Amino acid sequence: MIAAATALAGLTIDSVRTYAVALPTVRSFGVSGGSVAVAGRPSIRVLVQVTADGFTGWGEATPIPAWTYETAESIVTTVDRYLAPAVLGRPAWDLDGVTTAFDRAVNRGFTIGAPLAKCAVDVALHDLLGRALGVPVGVLWGQRRRETIELGWIVSGQTAAEVADAVAEGHALGHRAFKVKVGLHREAEDAAVVRAVREAAPDAALWVDANQAYTVDAALRMARRLADLDVTAFEQPLPANDVAGLRRLRESSPVPVALDESLRHPSDLATFVKLDAVDVAIAKVQRSGGLTLSRRLCALAEDAGVRLMGSGLTDSDLGLAASLHLFAAYGIDTPVDLNGRQFLESSYATGATVDIRDGVAHVPTGPGLGVDVDESVVRELAVDVLRR
Repeated sequence: MIAAATALAGLTIDSVRTYAVALPTVRSFGVSGGSVAVAGRPSIRVLVQVTADGFTGWGEATPIPAWTYETAESIVTTVDRYLAPAVLGRPAWDLDGVTTAFDRAVNRGFTIGAPLAKCAVDVALHDLLGRALGVPVGVLWGQRRRETIELGWIVSGQTAAEVADAVAEGHALGHRAFKVKVGLHREAEDAAVVRAVREAAPDAALWVDANQAYTVDAALRMARRLADLDVTAFEQPLPANDVAGLRRLRESSPVPVALDESLRHPSDLATFVKLDAVDVAIAKVQRSGGLTLSRRLCALAEDAGVRLMGSGLTDSDLGLAASLHLFAAYGIDTPVDLNGRQFLESSYATGATVDIRDGVAHVPTGPGLGVDVDESVVRELAVDVLRR
């Protein structure tokens, strides 16, 4: 143990590189803010490679302008021109110091600045440290309460008439839980889609996600409709910064209100806890700027008695693995929305990768994230997103 600690203490960050890669898209996918993925059109992910004294780690950022403001172009320039210079020469083990350096390089807005870009570097450092010690991320933390995480199948954009086929596809792959994207239609149509999912999967765990689409009054009407369908959570029904509205909704909603976009930084959760305005906190690695801040958010939720659920950002396998390590560390035992495999292929992962069987993801046991990245494939897939 002393030798391992000594080895880590000597690791100094010597390079940070970005690669915007074009990954094959399997299915189209949309949220209330717009399109996330289009079948037949490549999905862009920004991979970040960090090296320190011969060791390498990889992280991922998922640009989704329909969901948040960071784009592939902004992520690449933020990492290359601001975050990388801020951490070069720093000890690789000093994750807390790296977080501070990030905030000096790109300061916080209302809650946090450039979380997706910061996440990719933070996750890459976790991967590097685990690989340097030869242990998975959970062992690095001394915290791993689960070996498997159940995944939900996403239903998005369908009409009520089309839902049965979507649910049947998820069932065929072993999924026993479903998450429905709402806010894509009028209220009555949204409710009809959720009802159709419940009828097609009467015994499944079921929750809905509005991605900030509703007003308070509309959300209350929808919550009353959802209560009859045994929905376990109503995720982010209101705009992220509508704190007063979310408090009012939480007081009146017959369905537990879960917060996602509202919880960018752990301090956001602290605010909602103080105001008694949250039932469920969604843990999401990229939204919260990486694993370092996500662990703080999860620990705060546990200590405050707030139920934790898990979600992702249509991540490829690097982001998927990072989320699995986090959710396993905090023992999240409800189905989670880690839907990357449903919508895209992680072509760069040509060795060890995440094992998913019958709708259940097995938390990787290899060093670091447990995903082997083929750098030669990454270079083949790389595109210049800054060239006009």
